[in-house]
This record gives sequence, C-alpha cells and structure tokens, in this order.
Amino acid sequence: MLLLGIILFGMLIGAAAQLIVGKSAKVVDWGRALTAGIVGSFVGGLIISLFSGDGLAFRPSGIIGSLAGAIIVTLAWQWWRIRRAKSKQ
Repeated sequence: MLLLGIILFGMLIGAAAQLIVGKSAKVVDWGRALTAGIVGSFVGGLIISLFSGDGLAFRPSGIIGSLAGAIIVTLAWQWWRIRRAKSKQ
C-alpha cells in the first residue's frame, strides 16, 4: 500500500511540475510525470537537507521540496530534449 501511495504521489507531483513549467496545460505525459515526481522527490530532499545543514543525507522532503525537485527535473528534461533536437538538425 505504501508503494502505491509513493507512485501516486510521484505522479501527482510530476504532473503539477509539468503544468507549472509547460506552456500548455492540455496534455500531461504520465510516464514522464511519474519519473519527474519520484526523482524530483529525491532531488528536493537532497536540496532541503543541504540547506538545513544535514549534509548529503536523503530525508523526506515534503510536498514543497518534492515539487521543487520535480520542477528542476522537468526543466532539465526539457532543456536536454531541446538541445538534442537542435543537434540533430
């Protein structure tokens, strides 16, 4: 049950990050939302623990840290896709 909750939370946070960062709020890529939400939770937790002085320790980051991490991951993902598309031309 905990695993299902983590997956659902990751999907919701990732979708929120896509809607915040994206130019159009019409379509959410749920696979990308899941990945960005879960990875973003770890990134957000790492950033929060660095700011709080705990060092490089992974800790639960909460909703705000997870959303901030998911936004960072989504922005990095978009930057990488644009850079890769330009290099193919």
